[in-house]
Amino acid sequence: MPKLEFLDVSVQFQLRRTKQWVTALHEIRFEIPVGQFVAIVGPSGCGKTTLLNLAAGLVPPTSGKLLIDGQLITGTHRDCAMVFQSAALMPWRTVLANVIYGLELQGCHLSTAKSRARYFIELVGLQGFEESFPHELSGGMKQRVNLARALAVEPNLLLFDEPLSALDAQSREYMQGEIQRIWLQTRNTAIYVTHQINEAIFLADRVLVMTSRPGQISDDIQIDFPRPRTRDIKRDSQFLEIEDNVWQQLQPYLH
Repeated sequence: MPKLEFLDVSVQFQLRRTKQWVTALHEIRFEIPVGQFVAIVGPSGCGKTTLLNLAAGLVPPTSGKLLIDGQLITGTHRDCAMVFQSAALMPWRTVLANVIYGLELQGCHLSTAKSRARYFIELVGLQGFEESFPHELSGGMKQRVNLARALAVEPNLLLFDEPLSALDAQSREYMQGEIQRIWLQTRNTAIYVTHQINEAIFLADRVLVMTSRPGQISDDIQIDFPRPRTRDIKRDSQFLEIEDNVWQQLQPYLH
């Protein structure tokens, strides 16, 4: 049984100012096996974030249905966690206190929450920074806290919404390797939205390519490079061929 299924999912919404109806996604259909890392690329406004919100149960489909473990998604559920573009940490809380926040909401006993949080803080490479505050951390470190917070609730489905887009080029390159390292240890089923094509290819088992609005899946590309992958893979001729293929598909939609 797949972990997640999109079955002919469409989403429409009404613009507040003009009252015009817009189709954001049209008959999206794909499935993700348990433990697979899927990246999604597409032009701005094609509905990538809407797709994540559907998987999280934050947005209902206008038509079609979504299943997680064969069960219909009818609203928010505890099977997933989202890593946003902004770390959105609470500035008055330490790293440890930020990471345990989701566990507190779940009613986890404080001693258990702290123990689990410390494990994931170490997993993301922030051991020794448990009592630091967000203003004392770099952008990359803040995103590590963001990731540890998501992992601490032990989600079956991990959703990434352009988590590295606010970082400088060097930090972004480094964090790609860190996300791969962490994922190889946790093996969460993951959906990763990004505008950077080579980031998608580097991280993913599959890359889904979307059209412009109304968003549809135009290609589903298997990425078979062995893991763990190093930055050198981005200079491999097969990697560059896949990157060029995706770029050629997206180019007509770029303005």
